[in-house]
Amino acid sequence: MPQSSLARAALIFAIGLAVLVTGALAWQWSRTSQQGVATSSGTTSTGTALIGGPFELLDQNGETRRESDFAGRNMLIYFGYTYCPDICPSSLSVMTQALDILEERAPEKAETIAPIFITVDPQRDTVEAMKSYAEHFHPEMVALTGSEEQVSKAAKAYRVYYAKVEEESASDYLMDHSSFIYLMGPDGSYVSHFAHNATPDSIAEGLERYIGS
Repeated sequence: MPQSSLARAALIFAIGLAVLVTGALAWQWSRTSQQGVATSSGTTSTGTALIGGPFELLDQNGETRRESDFAGRNMLIYFGYTYCPDICPSSLSVMTQALDILEERAPEKAETIAPIFITVDPQRDTVEAMKSYAEHFHPEMVALTGSEEQVSKAAKAYRVYYAKVEEESASDYLMDHSSFIYLMGPDGSYVSHFAHNATPDSIAEGLERYIGS
């Protein structure tokens, strides 16, 4: 085949491949948007999100807690772990401040919220560890732990990524995990979420906007 024909064929192939890739990416973006998968934006609310579901864990007092225990309330949920050096305590502090702000602006809405912290490190986060840790944040914080299987089931229901990170030079390990605060409605359905860089004011505004009177 002449060189010009080969070049033309290569160009046509490249264009065709680009069209296929672009189409695949557009489909994936559409699918992700419809499912309400968390993004890096401060807040997001989409149609029907595949986030949330049943869980059975132990709270900081050793009592079994299920998602049904919070029926009729808005759950504000964060997944993290007590050994987290910065992001987790910062996110829980921001959550606490946001609830304090909401308490001043709309106390009737603040009363409907159950702040919940679920560990992704059940190996170290015992009931006692969770109890001690939760005391540093909102007084109504429900801190949940459980077996590896129970935690994994809860994380999968909320589309939360987590993985153990071990380094040879370190004496202990860290947990790599996604960092979002989820707002779930009184019926347990997904309402919205807040990214790790959201401010207390923006979260309080979002809560006031999304929670019904």
